[in-house]
Amino acid sequence: MNLDDLATRLDSAADQIAETVERRMRNVGADGVARIRANASGRPGPNVITGQYRASWKAVTDRIPYGAECTIGTEAPQGRRLEFGFWDMTDSIGRHFFQPPYPHVQPALPLIEDTLHEEMRAAVGELFA
Repeated sequence: MNLDDLATRLDSAADQIAETVERRMRNVGADGVARIRANASGRPGPNVITGQYRASWKAVTDRIPYGAECTIGTEAPQGRRLEFGFWDMTDSIGRHFFQPPYPHVQPALPLIEDTLHEEMRAAVGELFA
């Protein structure tokens, strides 16, 4: 490959990078949500009662200059309490609570990280193919 060919390929990749990375990040988000939901489907994670909490997990992907970012999360109020638990809490009417943690996000993070790496390698391969 000569330098002119390389310059042409780099120009082509630069034109396609944002779209390609955004598509790949959507895959990461979908996979991350699926893994968290699977972990929130019974022990050691939280048990499923109505399924509303598990269904509340969403991934939002936004395009940024030359790429994309993905945020995975829930707006459910019990999210932090289920993930981290709480120790020795008394509410406003004097009831005493202790809830152990039921981690479901933390166990999914290494798998989400692996998926991110795989998708970014695939994006680079796609851009320079």
